[in-house]
Amino acid sequence: MYRAALLALLSHWRRQPLQLASVLVGLALATALWSGVQAINGQARASYDRAAGMLGQDRLPQLVAEDGQRFSQDVYVALRRGGWRISPVLEGQWRQGETRLRVIGIDPVTAPQTPGGGGAAQADGDLRAFLTPPGIAFGAAETIAALQDVPGLPALRVADDSLPGTLIMDIGIAQTLLAAPGQVSRLIVLPDQPLRQTPLQDVAPGLTRRAPQAEADIARLTDSFHLNLTAFGLLSFAVGLFIVHAAIGLAFEQRRAMFRTLRALGLPLVALTRLLVAEVLILSILAGLAGMALGYLVAAALLPDVAATLRGLYGAEVPGTLILRPGWWAGGMAMAVLGAGAAAAQSLWRVWRLPLLAPAQPRAWVRATTRSLWRQVAIAGALALVALGAARFGTGLLAGFILLGALLMAAALALPAVLAALLAGAARAGRGVLARWFWADTRQQLPGLSLALMALLLALAANIGVGTMVASFRLTFAGWLDQRLSAELYVSAETEEQAARLRAWLATRPGDLLPLWSVEVPLFGAPATVQGIADHPTYRRNWPMLSALPDVWGRVASGEGALINEQLARREGLVPGDPLILPDGGRMIIAGVYSDYGNPRGQVMIAVDRLTALFPDVARLRHAVSIAPESAPVLAHALIDDFGLPEDNVSDQAAIKVFSMGIFEQTFAVTAALNILTLGVAGFAILTSLLTLSAMRLPQLAPVWALGLTRARLAWLELARALMLTALTMLVALPVGLLLAWALLAVVNVAAFGWRLPMHVFPADWLRLGALALLAGGLAAAWPAWRLARTAPADLLKVFAHER
Repeated sequence: MYRAALLALLSHWRRQPLQLASVLVGLALATALWSGVQAINGQARASYDRAAGMLGQDRLPQLVAEDGQRFSQDVYVALRRGGWRISPVLEGQWRQGETRLRVIGIDPVTAPQTPGGGGAAQADGDLRAFLTPPGIAFGAAETIAALQDVPGLPALRVADDSLPGTLIMDIGIAQTLLAAPGQVSRLIVLPDQPLRQTPLQDVAPGLTRRAPQAEADIARLTDSFHLNLTAFGLLSFAVGLFIVHAAIGLAFEQRRAMFRTLRALGLPLVALTRLLVAEVLILSILAGLAGMALGYLVAAALLPDVAATLRGLYGAEVPGTLILRPGWWAGGMAMAVLGAGAAAAQSLWRVWRLPLLAPAQPRAWVRATTRSLWRQVAIAGALALVALGAARFGTGLLAGFILLGALLMAAALALPAVLAALLAGAARAGRGVLARWFWADTRQQLPGLSLALMALLLALAANIGVGTMVASFRLTFAGWLDQRLSAELYVSAETEEQAARLRAWLATRPGDLLPLWSVEVPLFGAPATVQGIADHPTYRRNWPMLSALPDVWGRVASGEGALINEQLARREGLVPGDPLILPDGGRMIIAGVYSDYGNPRGQVMIAVDRLTALFPDVARLRHAVSIAPESAPVLAHALIDDFGLPEDNVSDQAAIKVFSMGIFEQTFAVTAALNILTLGVAGFAILTSLLTLSAMRLPQLAPVWALGLTRARLAWLELARALMLTALTMLVALPVGLLLAWALLAVVNVAAFGWRLPMHVFPADWLRLGALALLAGGLAAAWPAWRLARTAPADLLKVFAHER
């Protein structure tokens, strides 16, 4: 009996291949977008874990300078003599032309046996060659391949466990390469310390012990980026599930007579439910396998853009090639099965609750759907209250995403009721029999189309919200760059000796020289940048301030005041007038807060003289030149031809703006791709719903045709109905999308990045999106309308013959 019943249930999909394709493709698309995003996030987080595990940072404590700067290796020698088992590390950025590398110098004899540590040098077996100039450097395969023609580097060898963009070499070789003779960045405290050792404060009072990093700093910085990707993946998954929900719901409705027959033949309700669950499980496994394969292709296509974004925005090195892990497959398949179960849960519940003969009644399913509409409205109201509470009382990223999720789901669940009310009003205003039939028939179709329209609403609202956020960011960022990049030229020397000659050379030329010197320090428990600025009209005229004390620039120039960026001010609750203590003990007051878009870290700006006094070893390589615009090209050529600076070390405003906007566009490339994919999935949902309903609508259309309305006109009315519902959905999506944009800018963006952007509106973008939505709706309705126009009169007459 079970075997015969299961075959009977599965025979429906053989007779309805389009519905089968809708379920499989919808679930596969949902799984693909979700699993693709998770593969990208997993790849990035694996890189962060490798970075945290490099040289045992995730399990071994370290000794670092209190001011975050390098210190003399004599301190290392003194500690070793004092009984400390430690290993020195020198770390820094090496640049030559466009080539930028993270260089890590180690002592292979004392370095811990960890990925990226001394293990590569020791396993290589050629320790003398590693220690003796020019030395050996180990790196990832892609890094080594990109550096083959770069001069000035040690011999290059591949180490499979190395991070991209990083070279591991002997600390003496690294000191020469980084122009840091006798300098050390940190000391790794090895396990099994001796019982007796000289106290740290007696030997090295300037050092402090730092606990192992359970999580990489870069992972904390990028959490918000990956959380946004996950949110988009989840939204895409939800939109795909609407397709599955609609297709499975229609399949259950079409089989109501089959359910009646099976029950009448003696199949228990429990057995029927179990067989339907098994059917959903089979479909979910098939669709899940296809979705995982498609998700791999999506992740492989998007990963290079994500890697470029993380590298440009956060300085995180992520491989551009995808490595899949068993956990990714298991998680993706679990989401496919759970998603299919969630999509089928309502239909299964209706089968369980409906009486034995109710499924045979033509209107039973429709009445059940109508009753559920009021429940949807109640749930939408509750979710709207949740969103309001999260906006009013919530803090942090979690509250922001609760706000977004509740807002989107409330709008989606309320959409059928809103459309029903609009259609009811249009029906009352309608004149003539045909108009009244059109509006009544549209309301009759609404339950079957509501899920597809809800998916379209989510896609449109997400496009409006995210598009508004990105466009507002682009407009604000471009204006901020115009203000902040006020100098005409930006130059960088290769060495300190060259920088000194450069300053002397520029002193004899027209224009004002503005130092751009900075140091990285820990501040309030997180990495921060302290930058020195000169007292110059360029800053007074153009620097964008959000709030400031009177005579802000005079306070900074005197050394008593400091400027902080918005990120640091929001994170620590600082305002102008509050005291600020730098790691070296320097005290000053906060004179102003400035906007700093695109920077995830805290930043402090102080007078350049105060910077050099507090941090004498600050690198003094970068400078800006304020000069008349017409003289800038002449000076740039002179810097290259006469002074001898490399061309890549001289940039003008336009070049930096192009570079900055390029990073900006890369940052949101993945967001734009996911927006397009989500809208495409929503369009497919409309197509599948209309195709499935078209075969079920013959009983409603045949009497109208028999009364004299031609098949071609009926087809045009079907097309007009789809376009009208799409347009109404777009109108509802517009305020939802604007609320979403406000939430992203005022709540999520502030919690994730520490700055708030002004919100701008872009009606032209709405018109383009509306046209695209109408195009998607029209294309989705074109095939069903064409099939209706081609329907044979005999098929329409069969409706009366079968008394349907």
